Amino acid sequence: MALKITLKEVEFGIGDKIRVVQKIKDGDKTRESFFEGMVIAIRGREPGKTFVVRKMAEGGIGVEKIFPLNLPSIDRILVIKKGTEGVRRAKLYYTREKAPTEVEMIFKRAAVRASIKSGKNK
Repeated sequence: MALKITLKEVEFGIGDKIRVVQKIKDGDKTRESFFEGMVIAIRGREPGKTFVVRKMAEGGIGVEKIFPLNLPSIDRILVIKKGTEGVRRAKLYYTREKAPTEVEMIFKRAAVRASIKSGKNK
């Protein structure tokens, strides 16, 4: 069970809020598509490794996308919030039934643990 993976020199893990930028070709034009959400799972081994990103859409509907790690259309990944330190499990499927405010507790726990590691709360 991998808790962190690296793609194009960007390391992210379970519980991180990321933005996946894809290049999509429409005829002779290309455009960028963004998908921003929390990584809830990393599956598989190296040739077929995938990660699952979940976001809350309009009306409180959860949308999940599964991205293969070696997908050529992925342009870049931006880590918006670190949450790996606030995670207690390898798969965060339980967040599907949680309210968004309860999911935010992951990021709060991560911030507390990061500040303790860095020695700010002595």
